[in-house]
Amino acid sequence: MASVTTNENQKIWDKWLKSRDPHACDELIRLYMPIVNYHVQRISVGLPKNVSKDDLISHGMLGLYDALEKFNADRDLKFDTYASFRVRGAIIDGLRKEDWLPRSMREKIKRVEACIQRLEQEYGRNVTAEEVGRELDMSEQEVYQITNEHFLSNLLSIDDRSSDSDRNESFAATIIDKQSKTPEEHLLSEVTKEELGKVISKLTEKEQLVISLFYFDELTLTEIGHVLNLSTSRISQIHSKALFRMKQLIK
Repeated sequence: MASVTTNENQKIWDKWLKSRDPHACDELIRLYMPIVNYHVQRISVGLPKNVSKDDLISHGMLGLYDALEKFNADRDLKFDTYASFRVRGAIIDGLRKEDWLPRSMREKIKRVEACIQRLEQEYGRNVTAEEVGRELDMSEQEVYQITNEHFLSNLLSIDDRSSDSDRNESFAATIIDKQSKTPEEHLLSEVTKEELGKVISKLTEKEQLVISLFYFDELTLTEIGHVLNLSTSRISQIHSKALFRMKQLIK
C-alpha cells in the first residue's frame, strides 16, 4: 500500500465507486491484500496443520471483495477498518461451513478437552474416561463418543509432511498399496499361474470344468451340479478329487 500515492489511490477509488470499473477492482484488491494476509496468519496459528492457508486466503479474498461492494464512502469509516471486519468474518464463516460437526458437538469436545487437561494437571497422570465423565456428569460411553468424534473431525491430507519420517516424506509416501504388486510378487504370481495351468491341464475334462466354474466363475457346488446335470454330492466328490490330484502333481 505504501507504493501507491494518495492521489493514485483516490483515482482508483473514484473509478470503482462511480462505474464499478473491473480494473479498479483488481487494483484495490491488490492494494488491500495485506489485510487478507494479516488475518490469515493470525487465524491459522490456532488451526490444525491440515487446514490449507490457500483456502483461508480464498475465504479472505471473498470477504475483501464483499467489503468493496458494500463499502459506503460517505460514512465516517476508514475502508481498512471496515474491510478488516469483513475479511476476518469471511474466513471464520468459511471454516464453519467446511466443518460438518454441529456447534453443540464442538462445545462438548472443548469441554472434554479442557476437563482432561485440568484433571491431568491435578492428578499428574493420564485420566480415564470414567473420571472425565464423572467430572462432567456424563457417561463413560458418552466421553468415548465425543473423543471419537473429535478424532474423526480432524481431516488428514495425504500431501502433509509426516513427522515420523526421517526423509521428510508426505503421508502419501507411507501408505501401503495393497492392490498393486511389487515386481517380485508379480513375477511369482505369473510363475504360479503357469505352474497351475500345467497341473490343471493334466486333470480330466470334467475336473477341469468343475475347477473353472468354482474358482473362476465363482459358482457354488449346487449351481455347478445344475450346469452339469449332476448331484451336489457328486460335484463335491469331483472337486475334492481334483484338488487332491493337483496337490499330488504340485508336489
